[in-house]
Amino acid sequence: MKKIITLLLACAMLIGCTFAMSSCGKNEIVVQTNAFFAPFEYYEGTEIKGVDVEIMNLVGEKLNRKVKFENVEFSAIIDNVAEGKVCDAGAAGITITDARKEKVDFSTPYYTSVQYVIFSTNSNVATKTVNGVQYIVWEALEGMTIGTQADTTGWIYTDGEINATADNDYGYDGVLYGTNTEIMAFDNAQLAADGIGSNLVDVVIIDELPAQYIVSKNANLKCLPLYYSGETDAEDAPVEEQYAICVTKGNDELLAAINEVLADLMKEDENGQTQIEKMVMEHMNLD
Repeated sequence: MKKIITLLLACAMLIGCTFAMSSCGKNEIVVQTNAFFAPFEYYEGTEIKGVDVEIMNLVGEKLNRKVKFENVEFSAIIDNVAEGKVCDAGAAGITITDARKEKVDFSTPYYTSVQYVIFSTNSNVATKTVNGVQYIVWEALEGMTIGTQADTTGWIYTDGEINATADNDYGYDGVLYGTNTEIMAFDNAQLAADGIGSNLVDVVIIDELPAQYIVSKNANLKCLPLYYSGETDAEDAPVEEQYAICVTKGNDELLAAINEVLADLMKEDENGQTQIEKMVMEHMNLD
C-alpha cells in the first residue's frame, strides 16, 4: 500500500511540475538577437545592450519575468521563434515582411528608418523619376565620397553598402563594395552637409527630416530620397524599413505585453520626441 501511495504522490508531483513548467513556472523570456546591429543591439564587452534590449527588459518587468538574450545568426531567428522551443521572441531590428508574418506574430512597428541624399544643386549625381517621384539609387553614388553623421542610421547603411561582404559579419555584399566609394563621418549632420561646399564629400546621407531642414537653410543644396534598385521585374524601393519584435504564434500574453510597452514608449513628450527616439540616440553614442 505504501508503494502505491508513494507512486501516486510521485505521479502527482510530476504532473504538478509539468503544469508549472508550462505556465507559472516559466519565469524566463528567451529572446534571440544578432548583436551586431547598433544601436538596436550590440556587445559592450560580453554584455548585449541596445534599444531592443531595453524594450524587452521593460516587457520582462511588466510580466514579472526575467529576460535572457541569446546571440544567434540573424537568419535563424524567425524559424527558431516560429518553432517556439528554444526561444519565445526575436528582437534584432527585424523588418516586417509578408513571408515572415506567415511564420510568426509581429508587434506593432516601433521604428521606421528613411534615408535621404543631400547634394549640391550643381552636382551631376544621376537621379531617376518614376510615377512623378524623383529619387537617387545607391549605384548613382559609385566612386563618390559619402558624408554621414557618425553612428547614425545613415552611417550604418552607408558603411554596410560600401564595406559589407558575405565573408564578414554583415553576411551580404554591399551595393557599393569594391567601387572605390568612401565614407566620411562627421560629428553632426550640419558639419557633414558643410563638407559638400568645402569639397570634402560629394553627397551626404542622413534621415529625411534633418536633410530637409538643412536644405531649407541652404539654396545651394537639395535632397532626394535614397532607393534600392529593383531586381528583375521588381520596382525600385526606398531605403526604409519598419522594425518590430516577433513572437511565437499564439503567445498572446507576451505579444500584448510588448505592444503595451511599445505604446508607452512611442508616446511623444512636450518636445514631440518619443522614448524610442531617445533610446536610439542614447545608444548611437557608442565609444
